[in-house]
Amino acid sequence: MTRIGARTRLRAYFLEHVGEVLESDALREVAGVSEWARRVRELRNEEGLDILTHNDRSDLKPGQYILANTKPRPAFPRTFSKETRAYVLDRNGFTCQMCGAVAGEPHPYDPSRKTRLHIGHIIDKSVGGTDDPSNLRALCSVCNEGAANLTLDRPSHEKLLIQIRRATANDQLEVLKWLCRKFPTQTKAFINNQRDYFASGI
Repeated sequence: MTRIGARTRLRAYFLEHVGEVLESDALREVAGVSEWARRVRELRNEEGLDILTHNDRSDLKPGQYILANTKPRPAFPRTFSKETRAYVLDRNGFTCQMCGAVAGEPHPYDPSRKTRLHIGHIIDKSVGGTDDPSNLRALCSVCNEGAANLTLDRPSHEKLLIQIRRATANDQLEVLKWLCRKFPTQTKAFINNQRDYFASGI
């Protein structure tokens, strides 16, 4: 009897619940493995499933996921070898390069679980990054999932606006689409306010 893998089970579950908010506990149960979050990232990054988290939409809480639609996004399959992975981990001292968590030790943000390290890109492949070891670094599962990290200096809105103003119109539209998807409730409220404003004839 062929055993169905965790990634296959998660893919089927997401496709059965398109547009529904799914909790991490349910996904963990469906996957049946401790590294279920890694399988979800593989579905998103390697297969292009449009799986959103609280980093993508403000109405989602940490631990909530939603497959927005079945239209695939650009996918980037893993191409670096086990040797490259081992080299990067050794070079980085088996330590997360964002928060300093050490592999196998209790995670500083969640002492109830041990730190697991992954390989992440410094410059993401979606913006031209490569799989060369110089563009790779060790990241713990928390930082790799995009959770808040106190060691990062986040750019101010002024700096972000400067970059957006310098971008092409097409890139600005992509930013607008992302913001509308990230803040759907606020977007609807803003549109309604603008409609009322113009309707008033002021």
